[in-house]
Amino acid sequence: MTWLVTGAAGFIGSHAAHVLLDRGETVVGLDNLNDYYDVRLKEARLERLASRDGFTFHKASLEDKPALTKIFEQHNIKKIIHLAAQAGVRYSIENPDAYIQANIIGFQHMIDLAKEAKVEHFVYASSSSVYGSNEKMPFATADSVDHPVSLYAATKKANELVAHTYSHLYGLPTTGLRFFTVYGPWGRPDMSLFLFTRKIIAGEPIDVFNHGKHRRDFTYIDDIVDGVIRVADNTPTPNPDYDPLSGDPAASHAPYRVYNIGNNKPVELMTFIETIEKHLGLEAKKNFLPLQPGDVPATYADIEPLRRDTGFEPRTSIDEGIGNFIDWYRTFYN
Repeated sequence: MTWLVTGAAGFIGSHAAHVLLDRGETVVGLDNLNDYYDVRLKEARLERLASRDGFTFHKASLEDKPALTKIFEQHNIKKIIHLAAQAGVRYSIENPDAYIQANIIGFQHMIDLAKEAKVEHFVYASSSSVYGSNEKMPFATADSVDHPVSLYAATKKANELVAHTYSHLYGLPTTGLRFFTVYGPWGRPDMSLFLFTRKIIAGEPIDVFNHGKHRRDFTYIDDIVDGVIRVADNTPTPNPDYDPLSGDPAASHAPYRVYNIGNNKPVELMTFIETIEKHLGLEAKKNFLPLQPGDVPATYADIEPLRRDTGFEPRTSIDEGIGNFIDWYRTFYN
């Protein structure tokens, strides 16, 4: 079977592509290699994939529908894991247009081509940020997500709505995945673990927002990818028993689902930092700051529906996951 993985040079996408190749699938990778963060890291991820049988790469942007159309014409794509997007909560305040182009227009291009190609399953990245100002914990997919606090979150909520429309109108099976703070080897340099590690080693102070009282459902990359593949293998079907009066926005009469993928064990930011210090053998210089615009004080995933439907179970502790990242970081950056 041929799979299209968008964002194949990205953190989650590159890991997902390796897992699919490990089990003998054919993988078509798509990425535009933008400079939102260090392109050399993206190229290094791609270099590892390029050496593997069964992998083909196309450089293209989601906004370029003719280029995307050619990719679909060249390959008999059966399933899509759509992870390419403009990432980052704070950057969405500085550059909103990038999010409209990639996350709204680009998403519509991709799902429209999936519909035309009659793919078996369109799996796409949503985000825990859609929960916005919700205060009920843990966050559940049955909760309302109508109060985003960043444009990034608003675009991800819009993706879920567009996906439902395509599932309803065209019978396209779609599943949205709300990721909760992914970390691990080959991670993104704009994320806290990468930033903290680099600055602590350099002896520079780290910015500790919300005075270290943030709580995040940090989820290790291997657990995330296990969940992604389990979901991709579990194609949703129409649910004639769905009760519209239930008010559950994560289910439908249509072949449509939305799941949380998280560790289900939130960790306070100061504990996270202390674990990094332990594995580095260094103490961080800390610059305590208030909560930033667009940020939320806590995330906590209710993953029971994902457990029920796919058998997903996160297995990696924060201590093990951070240790693995530090080992990779020291090797990669010599």
